Amino acid sequence: MIRLLPREEEFFDLFVEVAKRSHEAAGHLCELFSGEPDRVGYYVDVIKRLEHEADEITHEVVNRLDRTFITPIDREDIHLLSSHLDDVIDRIDSLARRAQIFRLGPPPEGIAKLCDVILRITAETSKAVEKLRAKKDVMQHCIEAKRLEEEGDALYHAMLGQLFDEENDPIALIKWKEIYDNLERAIDACDDVANDLESIVLKHA
Repeated sequence: MIRLLPREEEFFDLFVEVAKRSHEAAGHLCELFSGEPDRVGYYVDVIKRLEHEADEITHEVVNRLDRTFITPIDREDIHLLSSHLDDVIDRIDSLARRAQIFRLGPPPEGIAKLCDVILRITAETSKAVEKLRAKKDVMQHCIEAKRLEEEGDALYHAMLGQLFDEENDPIALIKWKEIYDNLERAIDACDDVANDLESIVLKHA
């Protein structure tokens, strides 16, 4: 039969899949910076695979949006949320590749602390995305994500100051500063996702 009614595509499951991959990638990033140097290549490859899968899912979101008349939430919100979810795993992938290129030595203590924040904030955004379809209990995870962003911001500034106080090798200083900067950007990307989710929930309250 010819379809006469506008079609409604599913988007929520795709959001969940990207968010899950970001959280999984965050776990591998923690291992990359805390594990053995000869395992760095392995973690870079795993994170790259997850980032590639997330890209394919994000492309599918765009494709569905192009062919859909009726959407469960505003079209601009779908586009913005999918873009920001993709930004998170892109940031993590960029961090992993820089760690490999820079041939880093033992990390400063702040690296593990900021990686832990990324692991926890991606867990919160993933839980929030899972609950978006029902639009129930999303806000509590958004609030926690915002708290973690503030925690990460405070850690970033404190650990960056410590790095400049303690690191005497100017090349190592440049490398680790860039890692710190990108860790902070990854956390900010998660905060963007939380802001999107909060906005969507408030629109449909």
